[in-house]
Amino acid sequence: MASAEPESAKAASPPPPPPSTAASGGVNLFVVDIGLRFLLFAAAVSSVVVIVTSKQTVVNKLRGVPPGFPVQAKFDHSPAFIYFVAALSLAALYGLVTALASVSVIAKPNLSTKFLLHFAVWDTFILGVVASATGAAGGVAYIGLKGNLHVRWDKVCYAFDKFCRHVGGALAASLFASVVLVLLVWISIISLHARIRK
Repeated sequence: MASAEPESAKAASPPPPPPSTAASGGVNLFVVDIGLRFLLFAAAVSSVVVIVTSKQTVVNKLRGVPPGFPVQAKFDHSPAFIYFVAALSLAALYGLVTALASVSVIAKPNLSTKFLLHFAVWDTFILGVVASATGAAGGVAYIGLKGNLHVRWDKVCYAFDKFCRHVGGALAASLFASVVLVLLVWISIISLHARIRK
């Protein structure tokens, strides 16, 4: 009879949370995942808005341009900046869709392993896209800021100061989005590892 009581006590106790959703400190990783995905969405949208609104027109400021001739700088004058806007727009959409998908995973935990695997693969892909776009736009921005004496490319940020500040802000937001994506990949891999060990 003494052996029956511990068995009934074990049956009455709630099962422990799956290792993929709870870290050792008791933090629910799916809740962190949702928060990071909304953060990715916010950072990507901010980056796109900042660079799209970076238009500036200058007169009598740019060297080598006749006096009185207006010159305009916009993001769509550079293929690298166009790619940057497309990549960050994709990242924003991805962040929003996967945040909503993560909410559905919390509602149906039996789907979590499948979602974790898909998230790990797609997060890595989007990280590559965002990192490459940030690098491409950063290279063009650096030429605009510093120029290149070897090939005689003039710097232009002394004239297009507002435009260059916007580009710098957009690049900073996209770097932040890249860090968020690295964290998302890390969380997915840790959660999958915990499930495999189980």
